[in-house]
Amino acid sequence: MPEPHVVIIGAGFAGLAAAKALRRAPARVTVLDRSNHHLFQPLLYQVATSILSPAHIASPIRALLRGQRNTAVQQTEVTGIDAADRVILARSGDCESRISYDYLVVATGVHHSYFGHDEFAPFAPGLKSLADAVAVRNKILGAFELAETEPDASRHHDLLTFVLVGAGPTGVELAAAIATLVRNTLASEFRRIDPRQARVVLIDRDARILGVFSEDLSRAAHERLRALGVDIRLGHAVDAVDARGVIVNGERISSKTVIWTAGVQPSPAGRWLGADVDRAGRVRVQGDLTIAGHPEVFVIGDVAHREQDGRPLPGVAQVAMQQGRYVARVIRRRLARRDAPAPFRYFDKGSMAVVGKNFAVLQTGRLRLSGFAAFFVWAAVHLQFLAQSSLRVTVLLQWLWTYFTRQPGSRLIVTHHRQSVPDAVREAAERSDAIANVQRLSL
Repeated sequence: MPEPHVVIIGAGFAGLAAAKALRRAPARVTVLDRSNHHLFQPLLYQVATSILSPAHIASPIRALLRGQRNTAVQQTEVTGIDAADRVILARSGDCESRISYDYLVVATGVHHSYFGHDEFAPFAPGLKSLADAVAVRNKILGAFELAETEPDASRHHDLLTFVLVGAGPTGVELAAAIATLVRNTLASEFRRIDPRQARVVLIDRDARILGVFSEDLSRAAHERLRALGVDIRLGHAVDAVDARGVIVNGERISSKTVIWTAGVQPSPAGRWLGADVDRAGRVRVQGDLTIAGHPEVFVIGDVAHREQDGRPLPGVAQVAMQQGRYVARVIRRRLARRDAPAPFRYFDKGSMAVVGKNFAVLQTGRLRLSGFAAFFVWAAVHLQFLAQSSLRVTVLLQWLWTYFTRQPGSRLIVTHHRQSVPDAVREAAERSDAIANVQRLSL
């Protein structure tokens, strides 16, 4: 009799935790992901601000699971799920496939949400993938390069104004990192402009930044950002985003670099499964993280809606990893024909956000901490949760280098330069002539 087939869609924190916890299960495990790497998203902002390179925060999925003989990896795009027939629809290039399963774990995560204003997207990229981080890095560094070569000084203001929409952890950390980059690194490297004149604007419709933190920690982070020179605008949503900047509360803030750090929306897993979803589109799951009517289908991570003590669980890495390990335990018990474990319950280890060099805020239980001690804990925790030991070493060394020299790791503007048609034709003709000459000489 063939072994049961467990399919995991998504190799983020939730999916990878589930896959690793099934390494000794008497089952075939297949991990599907449209990327070939697992991404440590909490440090994406450091790639966007040149502190780290993309290779510092991403690991090939195959490398992470190569020691698990029962596990296979497929890089493919899931296009749908037929829950009635227990089949996943997927596409790789021009090839479409149907993948059957006995147990399905959906951990497909989230992507940017513009709150019904998708027209903002072309002018305000988000930060959810390595490609996003590199694109944002290109925009930030490119703005200074353009200003350096722009002869009209009146245009420098718009080029060197950076607007971030959303003052959650990502927005706060990115704003502080941009301000630090300008002060510590770029200030002495340009001749025609003064990078210290750059302006960082952080906008949020809420009354305070870091709304998930206590008021005293939110206030401490606010004061730290102000000390770094960040212009904080609260209490009003963005009315419009276009090529000239943003409009907030009727005021236009001119900028050539707008970054969206405001909100997210889940993948279409709920539509694929025909499951009950909340207002945001997250799939409502039961105590064992399955969906109603399908005990073989688990939904975990940011795409799942599960309440605990009357409040929805937050979309953070710790929730995702704990859910992944829990689901693996449920599956192992079923395969062993043992009783199911108690319903899932999240153990909150706390929340952290870093606000520039030597300063972070930390909240866990009754403990509230800000300043250098919180910064040290933040660094230690993030190093611990990187997927590979080699990354822990390289990231630590890069952080130490940046800390003491003020020189970040990867200030590269990576773009594709298209060759003009006349130049391409001329070079092709020259190559043809050279080949013909060689052929004549050989005769």
